Amino acid sequence: MPESITLFLNHLIFGIYPYLAVLVMVLGSILRYDRDQYSWKAGSSQILRSKGMRLGSNLFHIGIILLFFTHLVGLLTPESVYHYVITTEAKQIMAMVGGGILGGICFIGLTILLVRRMTDPRIRATSKFSDILLLWLLYIQLILGLISIFYSAQHLDGSSMVALGNWAQHIATFRSGAADFILHEPWVFKAHIFLGLTIFLIFPFTRLVHMLSVPVKYIFRSGYQIVRKRGKGF
Repeated sequence: MPESITLFLNHLIFGIYPYLAVLVMVLGSILRYDRDQYSWKAGSSQILRSKGMRLGSNLFHIGIILLFFTHLVGLLTPESVYHYVITTEAKQIMAMVGGGILGGICFIGLTILLVRRMTDPRIRATSKFSDILLLWLLYIQLILGLISIFYSAQHLDGSSMVALGNWAQHIATFRSGAADFILHEPWVFKAHIFLGLTIFLIFPFTRLVHMLSVPVKYIFRSGYQIVRKRGKGF
Protein backbone atom coordinates (compact mmCIF):
# COMPACT_ATOMS: atom_id res chain seq x y z
CA MET A 1 0.00 0.00 0.00
CA PRO A 2 1.41 3.43 -0.95
CA GLU A 3 2.66 5.46 2.00
CA SER A 4 0.28 8.33 1.22
CA ILE A 5 -2.75 6.02 1.52
CA THR A 6 -1.36 4.51 4.72
CA LEU A 7 -0.93 7.94 6.26
CA PHE A 8 -4.43 8.99 5.19
CA LEU A 9 -6.09 5.88 6.64
CA ASN A 10 -4.06 6.18 9.82
CA HIS A 11 -5.18 9.79 10.25
CA LEU A 12 -8.79 8.93 9.37
CA ILE A 13 -9.05 6.01 11.82
CA PHE A 14 -6.96 7.31 14.69
CA GLY A 15 -7.24 11.06 14.22
CA ILE A 16 -10.85 11.65 13.11
CA TYR A 17 -12.77 8.48 13.96
CA PRO A 18 -12.31 8.91 17.76
CA TYR A 19 -14.19 12.23 17.70
CA LEU A 20 -16.91 10.81 15.44
CA ALA A 21 -17.41 7.80 17.72
CA VAL A 22 -17.63 9.89 20.90
CA LEU A 23 -19.94 12.41 19.23
CA VAL A 24 -22.34 9.68 18.12
CA MET A 25 -22.19 8.11 21.58
CA VAL A 26 -23.07 11.37 23.36
CA LEU A 27 -25.73 12.66 20.97
CA GLY A 28 -27.21 9.21 20.40
CA SER A 29 -27.52 8.58 24.13
CA ILE A 30 -29.23 11.92 24.69
CA LEU A 31 -31.71 11.31 21.86
CA ARG A 32 -32.48 7.78 23.00
CA TYR A 33 -33.11 8.88 26.55
CA ASP A 34 -35.32 11.70 25.33
CA ARG A 35 -37.35 9.64 22.85
CA ASP A 36 -37.34 6.06 24.16
CA GLN A 37 -36.78 5.88 27.92
CA TYR A 38 -38.58 2.53 28.22
CA SER A 39 -35.74 0.90 26.27
CA TRP A 40 -33.14 2.41 28.62
CA LYS A 41 -32.39 -0.75 30.58
CA ALA A 42 -30.02 -3.67 30.91
CA GLY A 43 -32.65 -6.14 29.69
CA SER A 44 -31.58 -8.96 32.00
CA SER A 45 -32.46 -12.51 30.95
CA GLN A 46 -32.11 -13.92 34.47
CA ILE A 47 -35.86 -14.54 34.68
CA LEU A 48 -35.55 -17.00 31.79
CA ARG A 49 -32.70 -18.99 33.35
CA SER A 50 -30.68 -18.05 36.40
CA LYS A 51 -28.07 -20.81 36.08
CA GLY A 52 -24.67 -19.29 35.35
CA MET A 53 -26.07 -15.77 35.27
CA ARG A 54 -24.83 -14.60 38.66
CA LEU A 55 -21.32 -16.01 38.31
CA GLY A 56 -20.87 -14.91 34.72
CA SER A 57 -22.37 -11.46 35.26
CA ASN A 58 -20.36 -10.75 38.42
CA LEU A 59 -17.05 -11.82 36.88
CA PHE A 60 -17.74 -9.90 33.70
CA HIS A 61 -18.81 -6.68 35.42
CA ILE A 62 -15.95 -6.72 37.93
CA GLY A 63 -13.43 -7.31 35.18
CA ILE A 64 -14.82 -4.86 32.62
CA ILE A 65 -15.33 -1.99 35.07
CA LEU A 66 -11.84 -2.26 36.51
CA LEU A 67 -10.33 -2.66 33.03
CA PHE A 68 -12.13 0.44 31.80
CA PHE A 69 -10.93 2.67 34.62
CA THR A 70 -7.37 1.32 34.66
CA HIS A 71 -7.19 1.92 30.90
CA LEU A 72 -8.57 5.43 31.38
CA VAL A 73 -6.10 6.35 34.11
CA GLY A 74 -3.18 4.59 32.45
CA LEU A 75 -3.67 6.23 29.06
CA LEU A 76 -4.50 9.74 30.25
CA THR A 77 -1.82 10.11 32.93
CA PRO A 78 1.22 11.92 31.44
CA GLU A 79 4.71 10.51 31.90
CA SER A 80 5.75 13.60 33.82
CA VAL A 81 3.11 12.81 36.42
CA TYR A 82 3.49 9.08 37.01
CA HIS A 83 7.29 9.30 36.95
CA TYR A 84 7.05 10.79 40.44
CA VAL A 85 5.97 7.39 41.78
CA ILE A 86 6.88 4.78 39.16
CA THR A 87 9.17 4.27 36.18
CA THR A 88 7.92 3.58 32.66
CA GLU A 89 9.31 0.06 32.77
CA ALA A 90 7.63 -0.70 36.11
CA LYS A 91 4.35 0.74 34.86
CA GLN A 92 4.60 -1.52 31.82
CA ILE A 93 5.00 -4.61 34.00
CA MET A 94 2.19 -3.53 36.30
CA ALA A 95 -0.10 -2.95 33.31
CA MET A 96 0.70 -6.38 31.87
CA VAL A 97 0.14 -8.24 35.14
CA GLY A 98 -2.93 -6.28 36.19
CA GLY A 99 -4.41 -6.35 32.71
CA GLY A 100 -3.81 -10.09 32.46
CA ILE A 101 -5.55 -10.81 35.78
CA LEU A 102 -8.52 -8.53 35.14
CA GLY A 103 -8.73 -9.66 31.52
CA GLY A 104 -8.78 -13.29 32.64
CA ILE A 105 -11.58 -12.62 35.12
CA CYS A 106 -13.58 -10.76 32.48
CA PHE A 107 -12.90 -13.46 29.87
CA ILE A 108 -14.29 -16.22 32.09
CA GLY A 109 -17.40 -14.21 32.92
CA LEU A 110 -18.03 -13.13 29.34
CA THR A 111 -17.53 -16.69 28.07
CA ILE A 112 -20.20 -17.91 30.48
CA LEU A 113 -22.61 -15.19 29.38
CA LEU A 114 -21.92 -15.72 25.68
CA VAL A 115 -22.33 -19.50 25.82
CA ARG A 116 -25.48 -19.06 27.86
CA ARG A 117 -27.03 -16.64 25.37
CA MET A 118 -26.02 -18.59 22.28
CA THR A 119 -27.00 -22.08 23.47
CA ASP A 120 -30.15 -21.56 25.54
CA PRO A 121 -33.13 -21.61 23.11
CA ARG A 122 -35.33 -19.34 25.26
CA ILE A 123 -32.64 -16.73 25.81
CA ARG A 124 -31.56 -16.86 22.17
CA ALA A 125 -35.17 -16.41 21.01
CA THR A 126 -35.64 -13.27 23.11
CA SER A 127 -32.24 -11.77 22.27
CA LYS A 128 -32.01 -8.80 19.95
CA PHE A 129 -29.45 -8.63 17.18
CA SER A 130 -27.73 -5.82 19.08
CA ASP A 131 -27.41 -8.04 22.19
CA ILE A 132 -25.56 -10.78 20.33
CA LEU A 133 -23.46 -8.34 18.29
CA LEU A 134 -22.40 -6.49 21.43
CA LEU A 135 -21.34 -9.67 23.23
CA TRP A 136 -19.23 -10.80 20.29
CA LEU A 137 -17.62 -7.38 19.88
CA LEU A 138 -16.75 -7.27 23.57
CA TYR A 139 -15.42 -10.84 23.36
CA ILE A 140 -13.17 -10.04 20.38
CA GLN A 141 -12.05 -6.82 22.06
CA LEU A 142 -11.13 -8.72 25.20
CA ILE A 143 -9.17 -11.33 23.22
CA LEU A 144 -7.28 -8.58 21.39
CA GLY A 145 -6.41 -7.02 24.73
CA LEU A 146 -5.08 -10.31 26.07
CA ILE A 147 -3.07 -10.91 22.90
CA SER A 148 -1.54 -7.43 23.21
CA ILE A 149 0.11 -8.54 26.47
CA PHE A 150 2.39 -10.88 24.52
CA TYR A 151 3.36 -8.05 22.17
CA SER A 152 4.07 -5.80 25.15
CA ALA A 153 6.31 -8.49 26.61
CA GLN A 154 8.60 -8.17 23.58
CA HIS A 155 9.54 -4.59 24.50
CA LEU A 156 9.50 -4.07 28.26
CA ASP A 157 10.87 -0.55 27.92
CA GLY A 158 7.26 0.63 27.63
CA SER A 159 7.76 2.41 24.30
CA SER A 160 4.41 1.26 22.89
CA MET A 161 2.65 2.12 26.14
CA VAL A 162 4.06 5.64 25.97
CA ALA A 163 3.05 5.98 22.31
CA LEU A 164 -0.51 4.87 23.07
CA GLY A 165 -0.66 7.24 26.01
CA ASN A 166 0.52 10.16 23.89
CA TRP A 167 -2.14 9.31 21.30
CA ALA A 168 -4.92 9.22 23.92
CA GLN A 169 -3.76 12.42 25.61
CA HIS A 170 -3.54 14.31 22.31
CA ILE A 171 -7.04 13.13 21.35
CA ALA A 172 -8.46 14.09 24.76
CA THR A 173 -6.93 17.57 24.60
CA PHE A 174 -7.78 18.17 20.91
CA ARG A 175 -4.16 18.47 19.86
CA SER A 176 -3.09 17.71 16.31
CA GLY A 177 -0.78 14.89 15.30
CA ALA A 178 -2.33 12.28 17.60
CA ALA A 179 -2.46 9.58 14.92
CA ASP A 180 1.27 9.95 14.21
CA PHE A 181 2.16 8.43 17.59
CA ILE A 182 0.76 5.01 16.71
CA LEU A 183 1.54 4.91 12.98
CA HIS A 184 4.17 2.21 13.40
CA GLU A 185 2.68 0.34 16.35
CA PRO A 186 1.79 -3.39 16.02
CA TRP A 187 -1.54 -4.31 14.42
CA VAL A 188 -3.00 -5.70 17.64
CA PHE A 189 -2.85 -2.32 19.40
CA LYS A 190 -4.45 -0.60 16.42
CA ALA A 191 -7.20 -3.23 16.17
CA HIS A 192 -7.84 -2.94 19.92
CA ILE A 193 -8.22 0.84 19.66
CA PHE A 194 -10.40 0.69 16.53
CA LEU A 195 -12.77 -1.88 18.01
CA GLY A 196 -12.94 0.05 21.28
CA LEU A 197 -13.95 3.19 19.39
CA THR A 198 -16.52 1.18 17.43
CA ILE A 199 -18.07 0.02 20.70
CA PHE A 200 -18.35 3.69 21.69
CA LEU A 201 -20.02 4.34 18.32
CA ILE A 202 -22.75 1.70 18.80
CA PHE A 203 -23.14 2.46 22.52
CA PRO A 204 -26.47 4.38 22.22
CA PHE A 205 -28.06 1.58 20.20
CA THR A 206 -27.36 -1.23 22.67
CA ARG A 207 -28.09 -2.17 26.27
CA LEU A 208 -24.79 -0.56 27.27
CA VAL A 209 -26.72 2.65 27.96
CA HIS A 210 -27.69 1.23 31.35
CA MET A 211 -24.14 2.11 32.44
CA LEU A 212 -25.28 5.74 32.55
CA SER A 213 -28.17 4.98 34.88
CA VAL A 214 -26.42 4.12 38.12
CA PRO A 215 -29.15 4.61 40.79
CA VAL A 216 -27.03 6.82 43.05
CA LYS A 217 -30.06 8.82 44.24
CA TYR A 218 -31.51 5.76 45.96
CA ILE A 219 -28.56 5.68 48.36
CA PHE A 220 -29.53 9.07 49.75
CA ARG A 221 -33.29 8.58 49.86
CA SER A 222 -34.81 8.84 53.33
CA GLY A 223 -37.23 6.01 52.64
CA TYR A 224 -40.62 5.42 51.12
CA GLN A 225 -43.90 3.72 51.86
CA ILE A 226 -45.89 1.53 49.51
CA VAL A 227 -49.64 2.06 49.78
CA ARG A 228 -52.04 -0.38 48.17
CA LYS A 229 -55.71 0.34 47.72
CA ARG A 230 -57.92 -2.51 48.84
CA GLY A 231 -60.27 -3.65 46.10
CA LYS A 232 -63.95 -4.57 46.47
CA GLY A 233 -63.16 -8.24 46.26
CA PHE A 234 -61.20 -8.27 49.53
